[in-house]
Amino acid sequence: MRTLRVGDDALLVEVSSGEQAQALHAELLRRRAEGSLSAREIVPAARTVLLDGIPDPARLASELTACEVPAAPPRAREVVELAVRYDGPDLADVAAHWGVRPEEVARIHADTEFTVAFCGFAPGFGYLTGLPARYHVPRRDTPRTAVPAGSVALAGPYTGVYPRSSPGGWQLIGTTDAVLWDHTRVPAALLAPGTRVRFVPAAARRRS
Repeated sequence: MRTLRVGDDALLVEVSSGEQAQALHAELLRRRAEGSLSAREIVPAARTVLLDGIPDPARLASELTACEVPAAPPRAREVVELAVRYDGPDLADVAAHWGVRPEEVARIHADTEFTVAFCGFAPGFGYLTGLPARYHVPRRDTPRTAVPAGSVALAGPYTGVYPRSSPGGWQLIGTTDAVLWDHTRVPAALLAPGTRVRFVPAAARRRS
């Protein structure tokens, strides 16, 4: 674990993996909730956690570097289900990369339980982990200038859902009508770090 000062009242904590970043984020949230940590913002990323608005960054840095990275936290009980149509334009390419038929991509993806590791890129966009390494795929060689809102996509170890139309280079495997970001909703983001997520094929959802 390594700490870096950021301005007068912020600290960036670097760890060696995404799993450690998720565990550290959960532990820091726990400490803040119990009152042993004062921080205005605690923001996870791929292998870092940023603490902003802390009264004594030097003291906290010393405390954190003297500790082991915490164990992974217990998984949240609630699971957010997103109905998805596996109709993406890159489904066949992903199937070829995985060495399976396109319908198998849908089955494997829908059988996986994901966790939101961190959020970024656009309001409401979560980076979801859960697929085994053998199913990781590269980004497209040529990004699209416009990816439709609701596109379910893969890139590297992550699954994501585009909350609004934007350029993007991820592999598109499906579509959901779920609203990922709504500024009139509390909270505005449907997905937050630590949220468990499952993708439910739309036809299966209608039968249930």
